[in-house]
Amino acid sequence: MRIAFDEKRWEHIKEVYGKWWKGELERPIIPIIIRKEGGKGEKPKVPLLSQQTCLDLSIPISDLIEAIDYELSKNEYFGDAFPYFNMDCFGPGVLAAFLGAKPDNSTGHIWFACDEIKELKDLHFTYDENNIWFKRIKEIYKAANEYFKGQVIMGMVDLGGILDVLAIFRSTDNLLMDLYDEPEEVKRLIWEIHDLWIRYYNEINAVLKPYAKGYSDWSKIYSEIPSYVIQCDFAFMISNEMFVEFAKDELIAQTEKIPNTIYHLDGPGQLNHLDDILAIKKLNAVQWVPGAGAAPQSEWPEVYQKIHSANKGIQLWDGPHCIEVVKEQIGTTQGILHWDIIIKEEDREEIIKQLNKYNIL
Repeated sequence: MRIAFDEKRWEHIKEVYGKWWKGELERPIIPIIIRKEGGKGEKPKVPLLSQQTCLDLSIPISDLIEAIDYELSKNEYFGDAFPYFNMDCFGPGVLAAFLGAKPDNSTGHIWFACDEIKELKDLHFTYDENNIWFKRIKEIYKAANEYFKGQVIMGMVDLGGILDVLAIFRSTDNLLMDLYDEPEEVKRLIWEIHDLWIRYYNEINAVLKPYAKGYSDWSKIYSEIPSYVIQCDFAFMISNEMFVEFAKDELIAQTEKIPNTIYHLDGPGQLNHLDDILAIKKLNAVQWVPGAGAAPQSEWPEVYQKIHSANKGIQLWDGPHCIEVVKEQIGTTQGILHWDIIIKEEDREEIIKQLNKYNIL
């Protein structure tokens, strides 16, 4: 293994993120990674696992792990950064593949589709331990866990939101009409998918558990106990009344079954639901994504003030300046966590000054 990250650093990570999840950390969390051009040792024979390569089952898993090790060996970790690999490379909503949809990366990005759009009454989802993509993903986690011995946090795959997954099997337009025409059938399928979502999530975590120093997902937030960034991107297109009827209870159920959760608030169309999202008692934090064409992340003071007033954490990613802007908007850096910041060697001194400003190691 090429990665060096000692136990003292892991204890630091566990302590600060643990306080953040509880809302007790008074400073912001700022993960900094200095990325070098080359990794340690011989360059791997295969490309890094990505949305372009993940469907190639001919690549030996041992080679994939070597490539991850080489890639991560390019990193030097500062502040609140830790060794991590993002498994969202299997695409957004990979639960759909576990349930029978076909993944397609012909565009360079993973999308999921069905051979046939069935009527709601004909849709029935079941657990399949032999699903080719579920097995492949579990095998990668198992091999990575045994190789890294917990020294790398392997992020949970992007299972997707429940209604988002259902929309893959019905199409978005059909599902929007289904909410009006067949609400009870929609609810049946929501809870059917929910139960399977939780089962697949728990089974993947069971593979990780023997060596796990912690958990994460595509949000890149460390948690010593299982966590997840929950979402319902479909909610962008529905009224608040429909959000409450079809989405809110399922989101609440996820927060009751997953110890630490953050909500992926994607686009201005979701702001109509923010009060109901913040009312979810066990939700820890919110990740606000304004979306293409909207004002930058730092220019939404009313959103951050509302999130902070509800005692929820905030994830940012627009750069260190964004932390200062939001601090002015809410009056504190408590609860703020920034997406990892990747810099070059020549920026080392400047970023260390930024960390010292917040008394970050």
